[in-house]
Amino acid sequence: MKAIILSAGQGKRLLPLTKKTPKAALSVGSTSVLEWQLRALAKCQIHEVVVITGFGADQIDHIIDNQKDISARTLYNPFYSQSDNLGTCWIAKHEMTAPFMIINGDTLFESAIVEKLLAANPENPINLVTDCKDLYDDDDMKVIVETGIVKNVSKTLDRARVDGESIGMMSFNHEGASLFVSELNSMMRSGSGLSQWYLSAIDSIAQSLKVFACPIDGSEWCEIDSVGDLETAKKTVSAWL
Repeated sequence: MKAIILSAGQGKRLLPLTKKTPKAALSVGSTSVLEWQLRALAKCQIHEVVVITGFGADQIDHIIDNQKDISARTLYNPFYSQSDNLGTCWIAKHEMTAPFMIINGDTLFESAIVEKLLAANPENPINLVTDCKDLYDDDDMKVIVETGIVKNVSKTLDRARVDGESIGMMSFNHEGASLFVSELNSMMRSGSGLSQWYLSAIDSIAQSLKVFACPIDGSEWCEIDSVGDLETAKKTVSAWL
């Protein structure tokens, strides 16, 4: 399976750490965010990784060129500063040959999570990795799930109805890939396409009951959006050494 990692953004909420360094190249311990991701993927049945770059692309290229964990290459998004990550996905649509997975460039995860996703039902068009916690905030990409089917994905969902959150990892079979690329094309033709998250496309597809939850309760992962998250990530990865 191919993995597509979305690493085009700067990570402005981490300024000044990301003034000259893309978020994916920040060190967590002595290892960059991207290298942690590649190492986890290398332990699983991932045969190829495509990293979508933008801000600080040369630094990401350097990481890819100097790692030996897995077969990986980069794809540059020249419009990264004018678009959100839906545009980044659209740039990579020709890479979306099933089966494949998409991973957010700021999500650290243990390899057991990838294994759970790989073990999900391959007949499901899209398998979305989800996790649960006691409290959700405005920035969480929240989900509503009914009998294993994802009904909604959005940051604005009513917290009283939320069943979990997306961790920023999902897989696609042939049907799911076709649905996703079609939705990307449609949304990019709309006036607001450049300003939308790609999970808006997943939410739209979910209305046709084509997105399934892949829960990972108890597995270790973290998202890096702030300096506080970076410190939490350092504690998380210390157990993976």
